[in-house]
Amino acid sequence: MDSGFGRFGSGQAVKRIEDRALLAGQGLFTDDVAPAGHLHLYFLRSPHAHARILSLDTAPALAIPGVVAVITAEDLAKAGAKAMQVTLPFKRPDGSALAAPPRPVLAEGHVRFVGEPVAAVIAESAQAARDGAEAVVLEVEDLPAVIGLKAAAAPGAPLVWPAATGNVVAETRYGDAAATEAAFNSAAHVVSLDLVNQRLAPVSMEPRVVLAEYDAGTDRITVRMSSQMPSGARDSIAKEVLGIDPGKVRVLVGDVGGGFGMKTGLYPEDAVVAFAAKQVGRPVKWAATRLDDFLAALHGRDTDSRAELALDANGKVLGYRVRTLADMGAYPRNPSVAIQLLIGPWVSTSIYDITTVDFTFTALLTNTATTGPYRGAGRPEAIYLIERLMDEAARKLGLDPAELRRRNLIAPAQMPYRNAMGQTYDSGAFEQVLDQGLKLADWDGFAARAAESKARGRLRGRGIASFLEWTGGNVFEERVTIAVKGDGEIEVYATTQAMGQGIATSYAQLAVDVFGVPIEQVKVVFGDSDRGSGFGSAGSRSLFTAGSAVKVAADKTVDTAKDLAAEALEVAAVDLEYRDGRIQVAGTDRGIGLFDLAAKQPEGRIFIDSTSSVSGPTWPNGTHVCEVEIDPDTGEVAVLSYVSANDAGRVVNPMIVEGQVVGGALQGLGQALCEHVIYDAETGQPLSASFMDYAMPRADMVADYRTVLDTSIPCRTNPLGVKGVGELGTIGATPAVVNAVADALARAGRPQAAATLQMPLTPPRVWAALHG
Repeated sequence: MDSGFGRFGSGQAVKRIEDRALLAGQGLFTDDVAPAGHLHLYFLRSPHAHARILSLDTAPALAIPGVVAVITAEDLAKAGAKAMQVTLPFKRPDGSALAAPPRPVLAEGHVRFVGEPVAAVIAESAQAARDGAEAVVLEVEDLPAVIGLKAAAAPGAPLVWPAATGNVVAETRYGDAAATEAAFNSAAHVVSLDLVNQRLAPVSMEPRVVLAEYDAGTDRITVRMSSQMPSGARDSIAKEVLGIDPGKVRVLVGDVGGGFGMKTGLYPEDAVVAFAAKQVGRPVKWAATRLDDFLAALHGRDTDSRAELALDANGKVLGYRVRTLADMGAYPRNPSVAIQLLIGPWVSTSIYDITTVDFTFTALLTNTATTGPYRGAGRPEAIYLIERLMDEAARKLGLDPAELRRRNLIAPAQMPYRNAMGQTYDSGAFEQVLDQGLKLADWDGFAARAAESKARGRLRGRGIASFLEWTGGNVFEERVTIAVKGDGEIEVYATTQAMGQGIATSYAQLAVDVFGVPIEQVKVVFGDSDRGSGFGSAGSRSLFTAGSAVKVAADKTVDTAKDLAAEALEVAAVDLEYRDGRIQVAGTDRGIGLFDLAAKQPEGRIFIDSTSSVSGPTWPNGTHVCEVEIDPDTGEVAVLSYVSANDAGRVVNPMIVEGQVVGGALQGLGQALCEHVIYDAETGQPLSASFMDYAMPRADMVADYRTVLDTSIPCRTNPLGVKGVGELGTIGATPAVVNAVADALARAGRPQAAATLQMPLTPPRVWAALHG
């Protein structure tokens, strides 16, 4: 564009337009909103992992000064509130229907994990609400608790819920067991690993917060909350729990201090706050403490797997077999089950041409907090298995791990490629990306670096992960509205949700591409369920679904503007050209400005409400390479280098994409090295429910981080050609880092320790692996 606005369009590293207000302390988070006369809510939570409720005496709480009300399961039941259900059509091994306990939003009859909300105390102050919760008298009969997958799967294990015999929620099987067994019988090499993806806490910077207000005049509840899915939260509060028309609930979301999947679905606390506001007739706010979120927010991962590869003498994979147990916690939700029994399996064969598989995935109940979406949501677990196996197989065959991968890659000529799970990859040049990653890592120069480390008394190792991921949530339709206003502003409303990932900037850049106006004139708005319904932001879908919808809506807006200008200028629309905010008769200087035209309309604006779809998911991929040093005296792991080459398709904002990949990699590194939610095996008490006990990754844990973006392979399922990258780094980092540590152990003469290595790779665990 001659005007120079192109420097703010797609493909440019435009600074994030969201950040100025946030850095100046002018953001609007839910806890920043404090209506006059609002009340505070605090939850009494179960201190028992499994117990029968004998009595619940709320009278002492009501006697506390400032306490206004106490809500229990009995109050909710009288008002017609319903328990939350798992509705997916998965089956149990015997063919019977899925078995999962309905989840009452406040415990009813039983408590099934430490932290389950039992009663809600509403008071004039936060302190009074806490005092009231402490005064409630809960009497229970303790029941046997089952903690951990091995305990849940053991014969005769205590049952979390009687209808789920064997503690089995559901099970899925994929592939051809007989063909896979034949492949293993004919294989020159077989590699087997027992691998654990430990339980993690998402730990968003902003804990969950909910503020609800009831308007008796309209009989509507307005709920402000920190959520990735505003309209989904509205529907769940209304239909799933309160049993009212969704039109009676409005959800507003302002700034969100991180989601990572934890803020996707409805929590019991959300519905209780909405109910409480209507009951007491005043605004009610609940702000989770960090302890609340450690105890009762969704956790991630938590799987135990036996994974096996059969290979021929040249290293070609002949068959792949996986048996996975997945911990759902005490009260699974729909995503909990789908992630481990369906979505993770979709990417199990990754970028490799593996056609013969035998997979079994079993979801189990335990007396712990619910697991669910966490950055990557099933894909990190699946990729971790195949990438650990690839490195172990390379050691067994005496091959360079990059070479073994190369021998099994899907070729570009095979695109579109249908994998063993029936998923179709539309595009990908996996060897090209592998070569970029190896070059960036100076793969062939490793021996010299290892010798230098050895001279300093350190053990050096390198790890690689070449992989892909699925994005989209399989919800491909998005609604976008655009309003061109006479005052010179273009407002874009999207039903996805900003939560720190920079999508407002990316959407604004896409609008600049079409409208050719300064980016300052584009305002991107989110978070009002009254203005639009949509799936929200999850599964790295925001840019390729809603971004594509922004492009479609903007083009429709320009076409509409041309039609309106044709009437104003008394010419045919085909004779008009649009450029940089002005519509002009071709070949003349006659025309009208876009905003001047908008001002002439009856409402002072040009408004477009557009719904459009993309044709399928995206399959971003990458090669990530990590080098570590181990101090043999302490077992401490230092990450010396982390490089990544990433196929992101077309890139709208390279700075944002790189930030997403780097941030995701650091989260994956956290799983590899330090993060772990731990419960006491006997009592079910959480042992890692604070930052004193739960170790988070830090920015200084990687000495050198470099990344490249390959934009030469556009996605074919959306008009922008983009691929979702919000979770890509997390998926690649965990196996790359663990493979590097395993490599260092193997080079130090501990190959068996390398094969049995389990996360997190804390210094004591690595020291023990090294010294036996």
